[in-house]
Amino acid sequence: MTRAATPDFAVSDVVRLDGGGRTAVFASFNSGVPCLVHFGQPLPQSEDIAALAIATIPNVGAGQIDPFLPLTLCPLAITGWQGHPGMILQTADGRDYLANPKLERIEAENGGISGVRFTLLDRGNPDGVRLVISARLDPRTGILQLSQTVTIPQDWSCSWLAAPAVPVPAEMNRIIDHSGRWCGEFRRQETQFQTGTYGRESREGRTGHAHFPGVTLATPATGEHTGACLAATLAWSGGHRMLAEELPDGRRQVQMSVLDDGLARGEITSPTLLLCWSDQGFNGASHAFHDHLRAIQAPVNARRRREARPVHYNCWEAVYFRHDLGELKTIASLAAGLGAERFVLDDGWFRGRNDDTSSLGDWEIDRAKFPDGLQPLIDHVHTEGMRFGLWFEPEMVNRDSDLFRANPEYMLGPEDQPSGRNQHVLDMANEKVRAHLFNQIDAILSAHDIDYVKWDHNRPLTGGGPDQARGFMTLFADLVAAHPDVDFESCSSGGGRIDFGVLELASRVWLSDSNDALERLRMQHEASRWIAPEVQGSHVGPRHCHTSGRVLSMPFRAWVAAQRHMGFEMDPRELTAEEADTLRRVTTWWKQNRDFLFSGALHRLESEDAEVFAEMTVDAAADRFILFAGQAGASAQIYRRPLRAAGLDPDAIYQLRLINPEDVSHLANRRIVNALAEGGTMELSGAFLMNHGIRLPNAVPASMTVLEGHRITVESQS
Repeated sequence: MTRAATPDFAVSDVVRLDGGGRTAVFASFNSGVPCLVHFGQPLPQSEDIAALAIATIPNVGAGQIDPFLPLTLCPLAITGWQGHPGMILQTADGRDYLANPKLERIEAENGGISGVRFTLLDRGNPDGVRLVISARLDPRTGILQLSQTVTIPQDWSCSWLAAPAVPVPAEMNRIIDHSGRWCGEFRRQETQFQTGTYGRESREGRTGHAHFPGVTLATPATGEHTGACLAATLAWSGGHRMLAEELPDGRRQVQMSVLDDGLARGEITSPTLLLCWSDQGFNGASHAFHDHLRAIQAPVNARRRREARPVHYNCWEAVYFRHDLGELKTIASLAAGLGAERFVLDDGWFRGRNDDTSSLGDWEIDRAKFPDGLQPLIDHVHTEGMRFGLWFEPEMVNRDSDLFRANPEYMLGPEDQPSGRNQHVLDMANEKVRAHLFNQIDAILSAHDIDYVKWDHNRPLTGGGPDQARGFMTLFADLVAAHPDVDFESCSSGGGRIDFGVLELASRVWLSDSNDALERLRMQHEASRWIAPEVQGSHVGPRHCHTSGRVLSMPFRAWVAAQRHMGFEMDPRELTAEEADTLRRVTTWWKQNRDFLFSGALHRLESEDAEVFAEMTVDAAADRFILFAGQAGASAQIYRRPLRAAGLDPDAIYQLRLINPEDVSHLANRRIVNALAEGGTMELSGAFLMNHGIRLPNAVPASMTVLEGHRITVESQS
């Protein structure tokens, strides 16, 4: 910590954090709320960071408030700040309180190298407003984790507390985020900063299909592999707000936090904001988030007694609510023969559940469907060499249920509220509701050898605030703690609850209820900007897709699923012998390569063709890679454009071969030029592959080309 002064204001304290190849610098001016004055490329240890802080300050112009107004981690109106405040408080009589906390102390965390906590007090309020801002720079990923806590009198309230405000560098004028809908998640969209506020809100009480809580700020020149960007995401599973604001003076900020926390009292803590800076394009940011996710998933994976990421079979699109023990056993045997390693019994197994109008909340086995309980099916699944998983939707209730009839007060919201999917939401802030749900689910998991739970949430909320999400996380955490060997998946009508908060507990997310491989190709590609591939569940759906009506080939469906955590979700009795052979072959390949796919660095490739979604995974030594090139529709040009690789050693020679030459279209490749299309090999340098690119065989719509490359030694070349 050092001190410096200027004629108009003083840099009272500065702190630097170093880790993960990044430096973060915080400065407090006139003992006010600290500012993040630098986050990004590592700075030399000899850097005078007090001088650096002053160098970030613009001169005050005419027509402005006289003193300099810094963009702090919690900008406040009382300082004269003209932008969105980082904290909004109301006194007991409902008036906005203009807090002005001053820095009281700085405490080092993690030995003072990668963590710091700032404590500020507002002495203008006799009852005391206490603000604590925490920052941690991950020494491995370089991700900066920010959060803040405010303590206010019990009769006051807080309607906004940002997970600290982040300044946006002037050169980053692009705002990139994702919208979406049911069966159409992770739709990339882009706008630009202009004077005013660009805002996104989820008012569903969950993360939501339409508002993934993340935003990337980029320069005009930033691409997948080059250029700078700043990416921020909120580790929170409830309603949220993001705003990206440009002030008239040209400065920019991003704020994210809980939406409408208007009744929060006492001590209020924001969710954690994960902030990543990359100078290696969008892929650089993705690699940091994937590494972060793998780190927080490590304790989840360590709990398991068995190998992670088994091939799923889910029976939903085969039988829906029609659960017949004999039929399910037949399907399980066929799924095992195709390579499935886990059988998941979806919605319809509990008492009276024959459609979506009844029984949610009554988590007891339906003895009409399973007279001897689930054990005969579980035993059969185990005999076939598979594990057993079960579907729950704990947060929901049907009016036609014993739970609702006995405890109508457990329902969240007013009596005359609309239903969604014929169901309503339980009040997860109610401890009695959570205890009831825990007891029922715990009883099922304790009585059976179940190693996986698909946790669903099939409707938006019509009431409830952040306490609803906190109640969900409490119940979820209690069940994870009680059953440490169970994998939990976060599903919410597909991708309605995907965020870095729930992924501290869940080992998998169901990316979408759409098993349409064309939709999946795009969604998986975009979701990879944040979510590591092994966490994204992806299933081979029916030949005739139930959500889109498309009919797609088995090779395309299978290879799209093989890009992520692979599974099947169709009636295996519909498969032709050729389809079954294809699925079995791709599944066998996936099992042999899943450890590689889920430990390497995933690079999205710039295809120069809107119809091509290409990505490659490269190991840490750049000795091997696997490249997927998905052709969604017909390209504008005749020949397939070269795909420039990424992450390779430019001086190495790689031997290339197609994994699936049998899928090459002979119509699109009437005259074969290179050996790849017929199952042969080629040898090219990393420099050529990354700068010129490789021309894969021409492809027809709805097809996948899979290429593998291995570094070859000098001896093998000779």
